[in-house]
Amino acid sequence: MSASGSLVEAVGSALRWPQVLLFGDSITQFSFHQGGWGASVADKLARKCDVLNRGFSGYNTRWGKIILPRLIRKSSNAENVVAVTIFFGANDSALKDENPQQHVPLDEYAENLKNMIQYLKSVDVPESKIILITPPPLCESAWEKECIAQGSKLNRTNLVVGEYAKACLQVGQNCGTEVLDLWTLMQKDNKDFSSYLADGLHLSPKGNEFLSSHLWPLLEKKAASLPFILPYWRDIAALKADYSLLEHLLLGDGDH
Repeated sequence: MSASGSLVEAVGSALRWPQVLLFGDSITQFSFHQGGWGASVADKLARKCDVLNRGFSGYNTRWGKIILPRLIRKSSNAENVVAVTIFFGANDSALKDENPQQHVPLDEYAENLKNMIQYLKSVDVPESKIILITPPPLCESAWEKECIAQGSKLNRTNLVVGEYAKACLQVGQNCGTEVLDLWTLMQKDNKDFSSYLADGLHLSPKGNEFLSSHLWPLLEKKAASLPFILPYWRDIAALKADYSLLEHLLLGDGDH
């Protein structure tokens, strides 16, 4: 067998890419739009790991808790996970009388977050790899216009959203995970946060940039040891490309 053939056998047929899992509602689903915070994270981690968008518009923690075990299992990809963001609350905090389908009581919301963290731990994703993100503040005047346009009344208030943000923060503190308190940060020093929101609820380009700038330092720490996958092009021996590439795979040397 040739040297390159031996390397193929040793390395195997497929590369394993580390993963960052973004799990949440529409604010996560839309994060891969142009200028989105998820797209920014993916760009920063290009060729180091896959950034997976698992955002589900309209979902709350009650439904998220059900589907999380279908997204990540111990027997499949958990060992490759670098980080998981859990970003729910914008729908859970909907007012029960106006939006009973999406509303989740505050105590249940906190318990659902706790259960998702416990599940991740059970599949070998420790607290140190989990980041909770609180819902952003709600601009009631802008969101009320959206509600009226859809034939309904204002179905959320910033005061109630704040209670869910505080519950999210408390869960993180109790469970030992990092928490990005978006609700508090966007309102720091009583500043006008309306420019961070496109429609009063979802993030504007400025809001996406704000979230990305605060999330990246947390993710960067978890991804700091990741090398580039496959060698820099100048390091590939042109006449022995197969051997050169496979040798780097075998030795794990691709940090250029």
